[in-house]
Amino acid sequence: MQRALISVSDKRGIVELARGLSELDVEIISTGGTASLLRQNRIAVKDVSEITGFPEMMDGRVKTLHPKIHGGILALRDHPEHLAQMKAQGIIPIDLVVVNLYPFEATVARGAPFAEIVEQIDIGGPTLVRAAAKNYAHVAVIVDPADYGDVLAELRERGGELSEETRFRLVCKAFQHTAHYDGAISNYLDSLDGNKQPSPWGRTLNFQFTKIQDLRYGENPQQQAAFYLSGEGSGPSIARAKQVQGKELSFNNILDADAALRTVLEFSETAAVVIKHTNPCGVAVSKKSIADAFRKARASDPVSIFGGVIGFNRPVDEETAKELKDIFLEIVVAPGFTQEAKAILSSSKRLLNLRLLEVNMGEKDDGGYDLRRVKGGLLVQEWDRGTVDVRSCKVVTKRRPTEEEYDALDFAWRVCRHVKSNAIVFASRDQVLGVGAGQMSRVDSAKLAIMRAQTHGLDLSGSVVASDAFYPFRDGVDEAAKAGAKAVIQPGGSIKDEEVIAAANEHGMAMIFSGMRHFRH
Repeated sequence: MQRALISVSDKRGIVELARGLSELDVEIISTGGTASLLRQNRIAVKDVSEITGFPEMMDGRVKTLHPKIHGGILALRDHPEHLAQMKAQGIIPIDLVVVNLYPFEATVARGAPFAEIVEQIDIGGPTLVRAAAKNYAHVAVIVDPADYGDVLAELRERGGELSEETRFRLVCKAFQHTAHYDGAISNYLDSLDGNKQPSPWGRTLNFQFTKIQDLRYGENPQQQAAFYLSGEGSGPSIARAKQVQGKELSFNNILDADAALRTVLEFSETAAVVIKHTNPCGVAVSKKSIADAFRKARASDPVSIFGGVIGFNRPVDEETAKELKDIFLEIVVAPGFTQEAKAILSSSKRLLNLRLLEVNMGEKDDGGYDLRRVKGGLLVQEWDRGTVDVRSCKVVTKRRPTEEEYDALDFAWRVCRHVKSNAIVFASRDQVLGVGAGQMSRVDSAKLAIMRAQTHGLDLSGSVVASDAFYPFRDGVDEAAKAGAKAVIQPGGSIKDEEVIAAANEHGMAMIFSGMRHFRH
């Protein structure tokens, strides 16, 4: 490797890379701000204009688009005619291209004016990357600062050369980089209306996902599967979790862990969640400790917890680990584990299989989409982030909820949105008492929730009940009242609302309308 062209927007690590290349006697060609930065750090640089004989023009729009640059990148080094043409035109070979592209997405994200966003559409950068990637057999291309260290190490080890395997890995990343960039531009421009104002959805939609791991199989052993990280949005995610212990995650493990994470993030109070087949079967909050929250969540359904997934929104401590260790569990998701907890949860061969996932739960969640595949198509929607203040909800019955009932209604409503429809949740102010999920009729969900509470010896007297959608008939309210519930939260909006409200009044129940539905199919 004799010559490198470096031109980057993301300048992390570029000085160290350039210095390492110089130490290997690699000549560096550069442009604009990158060249200035390298000179400030006393690294010898040759301007692109010295190679092309043309100055950078039009506010930097034209600088690398020249045969003496692209000829040096695209020439086949084992093709005599290419070499002869290079010699005749005074073209020097370029062996390494280090480029990353203008910050288009960041410019859009900060709400910049349209004209400024357009200026962040990189032309020369993608052209350089694609040219080098096409000729990867002779030219290496780096687009990710995370690769600088490994590339330098290999160059030093191999006397200034990179292996075929490394070149191919880098070329794959190069095309992923340009594909993501072009996709982001397309998504943005295609979402604008005639006045260049953003509209919810464009005519086309581009996403890019990066494989995290191959999975042993999918939902069932006959299905092949893999796990990918989304390139859009941010926030707490199982895809970015750190696994500190346990067997490899399975397809179904990941779904359940995601359900645990989403549910436990509902609460600012110390909370514990038990998930079984993506539904919360036990949820509790505590003002005492995380162990106390777990004990109450376990009591919600001490049978279904077997083989379940647990979510916490506080680090797991020694006391909580002692509560966990005697139960067969698949996964524990938490923002951390103390050293004492890790020691307890790895103290036997069985426990070593328990998957412990650390998730940064303080990370800001700033977007992304909920994607659902159907045969031959894709449904795209925003995530359901809708919230209500229960004390501002419309009271539709003669009796208002008490303060304690309001607390319980808020708790039940937060849980209900994570239960598969038709969803019914009975709760106190700090504990789930019964869950009815995924039934074809709402009254059956109510009966199931009541049966589960009774099976586990949980008293529903004085409880509240949450319904993810409106009651189509009074029967669900009648069942809840018969079981002892005293207050109800539901969206309202049924043609039978008056009948349902009348039923609540007959039973002396309080009922509030949230005005918001939480279907989860």
